[in-house]
Amino acid sequence: MRCAPNAGSPSGGTVEGHGVRRSSSLGRDLRLDLFRGLANWAIFLDHIPNNTVAWVTTRNYGFSDAADVFVFISGYTAAFIYARRMAAQGYLAGTALLIRRVWQLYVAHVLLFVFYAAAIGYVAQDYGHSHLLDEFNVAGLIERPVATLTHGLLLQFKPLNLDVLPLYIVLMAGFAPLLMLMMRTPNTALAAAIAVYLLARHFGWNFPAYPAGGWYFNPFTWQLPFTMGAWAALGGAARAQALARTRTVLIASIAFVVFAFVVTVGARLDVSTLSPLFDVLSEKTNLAPYRIVHFLALAVIVVHLVPRDWNGLRSSLVRPIIVCGQRSLEVFCIGIFLSFVGHFILEMYSDRMLTQIGVSVGGLLLMTAVALYRTWSRTLDVRAPKLSVTPAAIGPKGGNE
Repeated sequence: MRCAPNAGSPSGGTVEGHGVRRSSSLGRDLRLDLFRGLANWAIFLDHIPNNTVAWVTTRNYGFSDAADVFVFISGYTAAFIYARRMAAQGYLAGTALLIRRVWQLYVAHVLLFVFYAAAIGYVAQDYGHSHLLDEFNVAGLIERPVATLTHGLLLQFKPLNLDVLPLYIVLMAGFAPLLMLMMRTPNTALAAAIAVYLLARHFGWNFPAYPAGGWYFNPFTWQLPFTMGAWAALGGAARAQALARTRTVLIASIAFVVFAFVVTVGARLDVSTLSPLFDVLSEKTNLAPYRIVHFLALAVIVVHLVPRDWNGLRSSLVRPIIVCGQRSLEVFCIGIFLSFVGHFILEMYSDRMLTQIGVSVGGLLLMTAVALYRTWSRTLDVRAPKLSVTPAAIGPKGGNE
């Protein structure tokens, strides 16, 4: 996501009014990579059942969690990248590049789906743990393989923990027209997203799931944090910064985060009067409004505590997290798979505290290793020497045999 020179819009003018020039001129904000990396780590830890190490993640201390962070930053980076592409190459080319990215995400999901389901089936059959088929929602692949696989390819059937990537695919697939509108009138695009969110909650809109019900992450409501991220990338963050830095907003944000902390911790400790309140305020499928407020409150606090030029962002201690954020797709996929491996180890061999720590740390190290490898492998293409091809090297027939 390197910065490009200031580009002209498709109509021949600059795109400064759309926020693209201002965003790109500042370069890459490492805070986005840091928090997306932390989100990937948290998703891995949270998906291992009965894992004490998961108590370090934010879901145990507030209404929002790593999914909210992941979706918001995904919208931010998508707008940052493809708005510049549309401005420089035109809307058609930018849309084509978006579709190419959607295809890459879909292929990654299908591969993860296959390996994930195969691993669960193998463990359930060879180790006599048939309950895993129901626990991870893959029993349908045994009972109705053709229908279940078909609906899986249509993103309607999803094993346990495979909900985030299909949401991301759908949001990216419909992003092009929204981005075109946002480049012209960002506030109008954000208002439209808010309207869709409110209508979806009121009328119960959702995508159908197989064999019944709707998506765990309702795309009609979860498009809002994605759109908010895009709006922030195209100048919204700069416009809202003055408000976010006021003392009144900061105090209100801290107060709300403390309130969420009390309710959430109380619910985790099974305080009967707080558990129902937590379920309402943190509803995940339709994205309860208080989840959004909690996320925004945390964002205000982070802006105050972690400035863009914070030296710690370039320290060796946070480098592994930032790399995991930069190679988010690969890290996310391997993290989902490793969460099942961790579940299997804790259930089959030992669930002692030492084992939980070993499984968690080992998984994070593997995720980091994958991110570092992908980062290194991408540099090979950049540093590859340009080889001159002579007629003799091609062969006497001029063919490529």
